Amino acid sequence: MTSRTGGCRCGEIRYALSAAPLFHIACHCRDCQYVAGGSPNLTMVFPADALEVTAGDPRVFRASEASGGSYFCGTCGVHVFSRPDKNRHMVAVKVGGLDDASDFKVQADMWMASAPPWHRPHEDALQFEQNPPD
Repeated sequence: MTSRTGGCRCGEIRYALSAAPLFHIACHCRDCQYVAGGSPNLTMVFPADALEVTAGDPRVFRASEASGGSYFCGTCGVHVFSRPDKNRHMVAVKVGGLDDASDFKVQADMWMASAPPWHRPHEDALQFEQNPPD
């Protein structure tokens, strides 16, 4: 049973998620600031095997050879999900691409060490200077 669906702005990329999210995250790292246009990158983290791309073929940008990559639509440019470098068993789905993200609430702010002074931590969220501990 699919618990969520989503996709890119133009509709070329569509996906389905067959599990509940593990975490709701705001990442303040510099790479995420690029992807999110300067703000923290808001994602729901799911088990990697819960994601099925149902339409289209996302392009991928890998910041380094070991990078899990950021997946985006080659037509409209919207980033739809990423595969964290150190946690390949997870996929971080961009909240803006979900058809319904009404239950999203940041549970953790990560990479606060890279946040500009005007990024504010979210109320009641855990705070991590870098990645959360394993």
